[in-house]
Amino acid sequence: MSEALQLPVIDLSSEDRLSTAKSIRQRVQSLNLGIVSQACLDLGFLYLVNHGVEEELIKEVFEHSKKFFALPVEEKVKFAVKNHRGYTGLYDEKLNTSLNAAKGGAKESFYIGTLAENQLNQWPSEVFGISEDMPSWRSTMEAYYKKVLSAGIKLISLIALALNLDEDFFQKSGALRDVDSSREREYGAPAHSDYGMVTLLLTDGVPGLQACLPGKIRATESLGGCAKHNAFIVNIGDMMERWTNCLFRSTMHRVMPTGQERYSVAFFLEPNKDCIVECLESSCSESCPPRFPPIRSSDYLEEGIRLAATASTENHRINI
Repeated sequence: MSEALQLPVIDLSSEDRLSTAKSIRQRVQSLNLGIVSQACLDLGFLYLVNHGVEEELIKEVFEHSKKFFALPVEEKVKFAVKNHRGYTGLYDEKLNTSLNAAKGGAKESFYIGTLAENQLNQWPSEVFGISEDMPSWRSTMEAYYKKVLSAGIKLISLIALALNLDEDFFQKSGALRDVDSSREREYGAPAHSDYGMVTLLLTDGVPGLQACLPGKIRATESLGGCAKHNAFIVNIGDMMERWTNCLFRSTMHRVMPTGQERYSVAFFLEPNKDCIVECLESSCSESCPPRFPPIRSSDYLEEGIRLAATASTENHRINI
């Protein structure tokens, strides 16, 4: 049985920003296992509280998500994903491309992209027949999107301070641009890491999320069940790992079925598509040279999304 992790709790309302930034790198102990690690350095996970997203708005987001995913399949596929936005059905996404499997994970998703390109998003509330059941779907999701984006930008500033950088480093480098946010109904997702900078995740309280422990192959820890009420579970993504030369870890994680439907809302904060992700000067030295070559953010993301698309046309309805 997996044990719960006691992760750092980052309070966005704290006025002591330096102390809060340091806590991102604080040492934490795994309950009952005696394993001591550093949250972002080894585990890649933390909790975020007082993030400014109201409880009522969170409730509305989950209610709308449940209404959409309860629709018949023939209604949901009207929003088949285009331009990385819209609906993907069960087994359509192959998150772990190293697995020799014909189909993807047992989950459904609905993706919404940056509001700066809102014309590319698909909105169930604007389709005849569906709009009657979800008249405020779009406004609710847009409001949630803006709130979480604001929280994510504040968190990135704290991460910059934790890396001994100016707190506006990522803004000045042109890295910050919200790219993708998703509303997911997860039945199960194989082990994978996220592509971007950081992911801010809300769950409905149903357990199942697990993260790999450092130094222990296949060992996992339960995360979803010990999150504080309305706290975001935050994890570091692949591009932040590249930026920090593996100082901050993009941890493999998965969702295990528990016999219950599990809803989660993930917000992927990713760099501007033209941003060049390369090792920070503060994260390398002669004894620790850069591990990755510079790469354009859009190139990395597009390749990850391409590989995640299910290879077998027999087992999917939607091809990203």
